[in-house]
Amino acid sequence: MPKHSRRFLSILDKLDKNLLYSPDEALQFLKYHSNTNFIETVEAHIALGLDPKYADQQLRSTIILPKGLGKSIKIVVITQDNKFSEALDSGADIVGSDDVIDDILNGNLNFDKLIATPDMMLNIAKLGRILGPRGLMPSPKSGTVTTDVRNAISEFKAGKLEYKVDRTGIVHVPIGKLNFEINDLVYNLKTLQESIDKNRPSGSKGKYWKSLYLSSTMGPGIPVNIALLRDSKLV
Repeated sequence: MPKHSRRFLSILDKLDKNLLYSPDEALQFLKYHSNTNFIETVEAHIALGLDPKYADQQLRSTIILPKGLGKSIKIVVITQDNKFSEALDSGADIVGSDDVIDDILNGNLNFDKLIATPDMMLNIAKLGRILGPRGLMPSPKSGTVTTDVRNAISEFKAGKLEYKVDRTGIVHVPIGKLNFEINDLVYNLKTLQESIDKNRPSGSKGKYWKSLYLSSTMGPGIPVNIALLRDSKLV
């Protein structure tokens, strides 16, 4: 069991262990008890009735959070030189070809998203052992291998992210910063819920959503009433 700080335990002690909080109440609790010297990220942790070792029970998709993530996304684009100008004009932070691949091989991983055009994927294959464990390897499924570089950059800068179920059947997704308005965080959470429901795998049987917890970077997980989230409307 990991050891928790006195601050963390004192916050945990204020939680009602017998209550499933509404999304608003959970977020208000996290906001009220946050006393860190930085702005914490809010994360949703969703346990689903899935066993991802079966191909028809895997969940992986992308979503654009309507209220954004509250952070600046640093994007690297690896492409042929005829697309350099387009990528830079679209807001890419670093654009290159084999020179960028060499930089990454030398340990330069100071970026949040790597976008590549299909014609560079053979060259990028050697980066798999470095990028794979960090979730940074480009793939068509996540929208990071594409010929439409301009649109991909625009979407990721706007807050597009990929989510997938881990090997224990849980999805972990950031939904914004703790200094967001509560309505904006709920809006992002509701959008995520609808996306997860829409992309329910064909092999999913029985109860799909088992539990939902909201937490901040340094705060405890707050159990949330899934029915109240489902009943809420996007406005």
